[in-house]
Amino acid sequence: MEAPWGWLVVGVLAISLTSSVTAEVCRALDGKDGIAGIPGRPGRPGPKGEQGEKGTSSFRTGIRGLKGDQGDPGPPGKPGRMGYAGPSGPLGSPGLPGLKGIKGNPGNIKDEPRPAFSAVRRNPPMGGNVVIFDTVITNQESPYESHSGRFICAVPGYYYFTFQVVSKWDICLSIVSSGRGQLQRSLGFCDTNSKGVFQVVSGGSVLQLQKGDQVWIEKDPNKGRIYQGTEADSVFSGFLIFPST
Repeated sequence: MEAPWGWLVVGVLAISLTSSVTAEVCRALDGKDGIAGIPGRPGRPGPKGEQGEKGTSSFRTGIRGLKGDQGDPGPPGKPGRMGYAGPSGPLGSPGLPGLKGIKGNPGNIKDEPRPAFSAVRRNPPMGGNVVIFDTVITNQESPYESHSGRFICAVPGYYYFTFQVVSKWDICLSIVSSGRGQLQRSLGFCDTNSKGVFQVVSGGSVLQLQKGDQVWIEKDPNKGRIYQGTEADSVFSGFLIFPST
């Protein structure tokens, strides 16, 4: 009984050794690495990534990279300070003549202002240096005030004023005008009378007046006696020559 089991073990061992020798004899050698292939085509660009967090500033030590894409516009800045005015440019060439206007309506001299006055001294109030011509002869458009002796301008323009004053004594008179807050003496006239007879002191002047200006005759308080009676009259007159344009 022991002999058959022993031969069986010896047979199995012989078959195992034969298989190992056959496997070692039939195995091929390892092959060499192949040649690298041709580079493939570039792939499609990927989507834009999200903006990363702002990095901390540091010294640049690496190679400068490519310029990035242009960012979105920022908010408008504050206006700068106004600069100095530049020099004036050269004078431009004259423009073309305009079209002829429509003919205006004909003027009427009756519509033009015509202030004029003339007054004499009959029973003037006493006192003061303003010579008052209390009795009105003419007062077109009422520019003269008989109670104050003053002409008040209502129409700006050029006026002519004149006076003739009768006296038996030495006398000095002036045409006085006021306007724009200033007192202006126009002309002064004096006469010496040593014989005590009637003499006439006269004077006149052209004045340019604005609306509201006043004109009157003023006497020198030391040489200003005017004859008062029915034998002769003293006259003050004025009128508009032409209005201001």
